[in-house]
Amino acid sequence: MDVLTDLARRFLAATAPDHTAVQAEMADLADEWGFPIIGPEAGAVLRLLARLTDADRVFEFGSGFGYSATWFLRGGAESVVCTEFDAGEAERGVAFAADHGYADGVTFEVGDAMETVDRYDGPFDVVLIDHQKGRYADAYRTVLPKVRSGGVIVADNIARGPIDFETLVAHFEAGEPLPDDAVDGATRGIGEYVGTVRSDDAVETAILPVGSGIAVSTVVR
Repeated sequence: MDVLTDLARRFLAATAPDHTAVQAEMADLADEWGFPIIGPEAGAVLRLLARLTDADRVFEFGSGFGYSATWFLRGGAESVVCTEFDAGEAERGVAFAADHGYADGVTFEVGDAMETVDRYDGPFDVVLIDHQKGRYADAYRTVLPKVRSGGVIVADNIARGPIDFETLVAHFEAGEPLPDDAVDGATRGIGEYVGTVRSDDAVETAILPVGSGIAVSTVVR
């Protein structure tokens, strides 16, 4: 379901930053594979957040072949930890980084992101959550203590993607129940994530209708 008018989508697309050479190659590969990427509209926000936080360290829950990491690097991030369960996708990410000269700025970890983050000490300046939707809230609770005050946690696919957006609206607008995990785990996971960050005094959260919808939470504790 589209949450923006066609005119608004066209405006955002027309005013988004141009892809770099490697990002254009990645976008072509994503089209070929049918692989979802955040796109330049949401990518511009990631770049901005890296710049505003003067980011040094970034951690990603779910990276594919590293498209989102390139936006953090464009924003001046010094290092991005990319996690990916699919070894083939991670290998493509390593190859992209080597071929385009930013291998020193990214580390690809193959395996479960929830296990990987346990091996890293904070503080992180920015965190991106973009893996299994049913694990978003757990990822948030796990990584929050490792994000510095003033740091940012971003979650993708808040309004579009493998979710039923109308069900989410009904939940937050009228208190309708979220679906069971067995019926629609992705929608339930996004609903639980949004509810978690909205009710947590440790962060202040805004939801931006760019890309597939992103929730941006600033750590204020």
